[in-house]
Amino acid sequence: MVAACSGGEGDASADMKPSEMSAAPEAGVEAPAKVEVIASLTGCKPKIRIEAEELRQGVCHTKEVDYLITTFPEEKYTQAWLDSAAVYGGKYLVGQRWVVSAKPEMLEGVRDKIGGTVRELRGTGPTTGS
Repeated sequence: MVAACSGGEGDASADMKPSEMSAAPEAGVEAPAKVEVIASLTGCKPKIRIEAEELRQGVCHTKEVDYLITTFPEEKYTQAWLDSAAVYGGKYLVGQRWVVSAKPEMLEGVRDKIGGTVRELRGTGPTTGS
């Protein structure tokens, strides 16, 4: 199955209200790799922090959770980002060409709205022992 997203300014999905979009897991699909669409599905209007060739990143603040949405133009950039983040460890919600970073206990609630898989990355730095 192949899906396309224009990503252009005229993309109708970016202008849809959350009530007009189906919840991703209920529809059996996950959110497309567009910061504004993912944010809308979670009830947020993002503030774009990074606009680069290899990624876009927006920050969202809601009553329930603050989180980052990072999208990538190609899956190889998603994997490179995850490889870099693995140094720090932690849990992330990962979809096709996107990653959501939030407090671990909030990821399942976000996942219910946009799909994806919660992945735990193991840190590679020094650990403290007793």
